[in-house]
Amino acid sequence: MQKKLNNLKPRSKILIIAGSDSSGGAGIQADIKTVTTLGSYAMTAVTAVTAQNTTGVKSIIEINPKEILNQIIFSSKDIRPDAIKIGMLNSSSVIKSVLKALDLIKVKRIVLDPVMVAKGGAKLIDKQAINLLKSKLIKKALLITPNIPEAEILTKTKISSNEDMVNAASKLLEYGAKNVLIKGGHLKNKIVQDIFVNKKDIKIFNSNRYNTKNTHGTGCTLSSAVTTFLSCGKTIKKSCELGIKYVNSAIKSNPNYGKGHGPINHLNSVKINRKFK
Repeated sequence: MQKKLNNLKPRSKILIIAGSDSSGGAGIQADIKTVTTLGSYAMTAVTAVTAQNTTGVKSIIEINPKEILNQIIFSSKDIRPDAIKIGMLNSSSVIKSVLKALDLIKVKRIVLDPVMVAKGGAKLIDKQAINLLKSKLIKKALLITPNIPEAEILTKTKISSNEDMVNAASKLLEYGAKNVLIKGGHLKNKIVQDIFVNKKDIKIFNSNRYNTKNTHGTGCTLSSAVTTFLSCGKTIKKSCELGIKYVNSAIKSNPNYGKGHGPINHLNSVKINRKFK
């Protein structure tokens, strides 16, 4: 067993720029778990510290934008990331700091998960930040992965069908997005449909809907999984497909923790030898 463990090496290096979730189900904690269980190396730049659990968010403390810049630059100078996942950026000053850092480190494979609303409904981003995300940050990303409420906020449209999802994605392309994956879990269809759109292609990914409230962190997990597969050389559509499969498996095997929207099972991709001889 020890010999096998020694042979395990990360396949790629991911820089995660996101907020902390004290409950461990979402945010940078979910990102680290995802990247690690999929076989890559996770680095972090923490943008905010939240006090939250499965029932809701109690408080949000923003990290000084200068320190966010320092985290990104200092980590990347030493260990250059193969890809970057961006999550919660709750203010315009934080986004400006991240934009400056991205211009300096020049990494091409960037996945943006525009985190705006927590699973319990708490708002995580201000209006100025939304405007800057739309006008500047979207253009930096290779892929943007909003859920339906986030896509509605970004495009100022109502989404109640697949056609609406495609139209919203098209608007995001007009804003400068290169590729868009809109997650369809908020529609109440028996089959969950996530829709990938770029200027050349539309692809619908169909998944079973599981009867569970334990879906905390699914968006963070999906974007990190897609980033990991991208960093290992998979195409963008294949990365989306594999990321969705990973999340579905994690939802299906969720551990049923907490009194509210519980976490999913990030260990679903790992076979653990419990003997550790």
